Order: sequence, then structure tokens, then C-alpha cells
Amino acid sequence: MRFKVELHDLRRIDKAARGWHPARAGRTGGQVMAFYHGLKSYEADPSYPAKAAWIAARLLSLRRDLHDQVLKNRRANSLIIGSWNIRAFDDGVPRLDESYHYIAEIVNSFDICAVQEIKSDLTPLQRLVKLLGPQWEYFVSDVSTHRGGNSERMAFLYNTDKVIFRNLIGEIVLPREELIAGEQIARSPFFAAFQAGWFRFALCSAHIIFGGESAAEKALRAQEIAAITRMLVARAKVEDQVYVLLGDLNIDTRDGPIMDALTASEMVVPEFPATNMGGDKFFDQIAFTVKGKAERKTRLLRHGVFDWRRSVFGPWPDRDFPPQTAAEAALPQRRLTDAEQIAHYLPVTVAERAKHGKPPYAHFEKSYRGWTTYEMSDHLPIWIEIEIDYSDDYLARFLTP
Repeated sequence: MRFKVELHDLRRIDKAARGWHPARAGRTGGQVMAFYHGLKSYEADPSYPAKAAWIAARLLSLRRDLHDQVLKNRRANSLIIGSWNIRAFDDGVPRLDESYHYIAEIVNSFDICAVQEIKSDLTPLQRLVKLLGPQWEYFVSDVSTHRGGNSERMAFLYNTDKVIFRNLIGEIVLPREELIAGEQIARSPFFAAFQAGWFRFALCSAHIIFGGESAAEKALRAQEIAAITRMLVARAKVEDQVYVLLGDLNIDTRDGPIMDALTASEMVVPEFPATNMGGDKFFDQIAFTVKGKAERKTRLLRHGVFDWRRSVFGPWPDRDFPPQTAAEAALPQRRLTDAEQIAHYLPVTVAERAKHGKPPYAHFEKSYRGWTTYEMSDHLPIWIEIEIDYSDDYLARFLTP
């Protein structure tokens, strides 16, 4: 068992210049907002009338849903870890300006987030981090250029007010006896060590190879997951930290061999709803170790999936969400119907595609749902909330029985 440690595009943090102090890591004050100053520059965009107002209304709707689904019930002294496969970020025709704001708003609701499917050009990622604000930093892996790698990167984005980096970063490399059909894992899992409060942890982000429906292809995915979890569990038994596996594990069903490979490990696997747009695939997962050298048992407080479709782009099926009230329907940030969304974005996409020498969509109504997955993603982000303050447990040790 070996870990290949490589330095990647590692942005060094001048903590002293930023007034950093260990006591700030893991603090639980109010959520710091993402940066909105760029909205002013959109007011004079001739190709997109009322652009700033539209984005502001959608952001208000998104913030309301993030508050209700993720932040409202957050415990004091906790850590929220997110994971999101952001589809082809950013490849092909660039995303709209507004999409960056929406993605930033979602990531900002987490304290640290693993992102999969970042492409070779780092400019979009750097733009996203800039929107998050100066308290956010990131690490990114090199491009996977070998077979099955799909020219992708993985990244960790983290809020330095909540999390500190513990100076370890790298990729998992399998020893010879663990090779899968004689090969390494197609997209090398990316890991880094952090700390929040008392909680010492290492995140391992993975994007398991996507295959067909044959038994052999599913077995390959299961073998990759089994190899990764074996290594993480083994490391946890000799290191005083918790290992968290998260990412797009390409698990199709809850009861198939791929999920079995994850649940058969010694890791805790919370049950997440489906994360694909069709609502029937369980691609994205988070699991963590509890048996090992770490003195304190990891306490899972909450977990969930955030569905952004109710706020931005849609479509938001009535069956999945409560209907909006009459008061809500009268607000600028109201829920929009598919027809309203399509009517708004049709001229926007015509103008944007023309800028890049692309013809308009022949049937935008039919292409709309697919188009939205390239603006946001074809995956929904997932998250867990972990307790990080074990002060009471520590002090109790000194009490006389």
C-alpha cells in the first residue's frame, strides 16, 4: 500500500497577512456571502437586457433554498463537507456569467467542497474561487491524460475561516498486487489533509470510471471502489485522522454490486437520494472511516442532496416540491415555469452561441434540459455535516469516576 504524493497547482496561503489564527478555523459565525460586485458590470450588457436584475432574483431564490435545505438547521461547532461533479467545468461553449454566480452560491454554503470534472483550462475554476471571496483557497490535481481519464482534474475548494490545510496533498497509487486488470485506477483519486476545530481529516476525491451495463463493466467500477476503500481504511487504522471518500462513484443502483463494494467496506455510508437529473441514479456518495487510530468517533449530524433546479434554470417537478404560495408567486424571485425559463434563455443562447461561431439550437425547447446541465451540471451536489467540537468529551476524561 503506497500513497503517491505530488504537489499540484498549490496556491500558498499567507495566513499572517490575512489575520489568520487557529481559533478561527472551524468557527461557526454567520455564513459569509459570495462576492456580488460583478453584477454591476452586467447592467449595460446589450445582448442581455436586465441581466443583473434577472441574476439577482435567481440568487435570492437560490439563497432561500440553500438556507432552508442546508444552513437553517446547522449545528454550532460543525463542519459541512460538500461534493459536486460540475459537468465539464468548463469545456465547449463557455458557461453564462450567471452560472458562475449560482455555482459559487452553492459551494459557499459548504465549508469545504470536492469538485470533479474540472477540465484542463483552470481559468473557470479561478473565476469561481474569485467569486467565492478572499477567504477561499483551492488545490487542483493534474490532468488525467491516460486511458479513461477523460482529460479531467479534481479540486478541493475550502473556506480558510473554517478549515486549515495540513500540508499534505497527493494521489492514490495502487501497489502492483492491487492493480485492476493490470492497470491503475483510471482517474487517480486525489487527497489532501485538513483540520477544523478538533476534527483532523483527509478528503479523498474520486471519479470512478464510467462504463456500460455489462457485468464485467460494473465489476470494474466495483473493483476501483473496493481498492480505494481498502487503502483508506488501512491508513485510518494507523493515523490519527478520519478519511472521507467522496465524489462521483458512478453507482447506478442502491442494491447492485457497485454499491455493495462501498457498503462492504468498514466505512460509514450515509444513504443519499439519487443525484442525477432523472432521479434514478445514485452516482455521488460520501463515506468516512470510524474504526481506526482516531481517538474520537466521527459524529454525523446531517446529510443531504441540494436540488438547485427549484431556484435556477429548472425544471422543478411539482411532485418533488411544495407549491409556492400566492405571496411567493408575486415576488421577482418566484419559482418560474419551464415556459418562462425557455422564453428568457432562448435569445440569450442565440447571442452567446453567435459570439463563439455556433448556430442557434434548432429546437431550443427540446434542447433546454440538456443545455442546463452544461450551465450547472448533470449531477446534484451532496453534503454531510460533521461535529468538530469534542471539548466536553476531552474534559470528561479528567473527572473522577
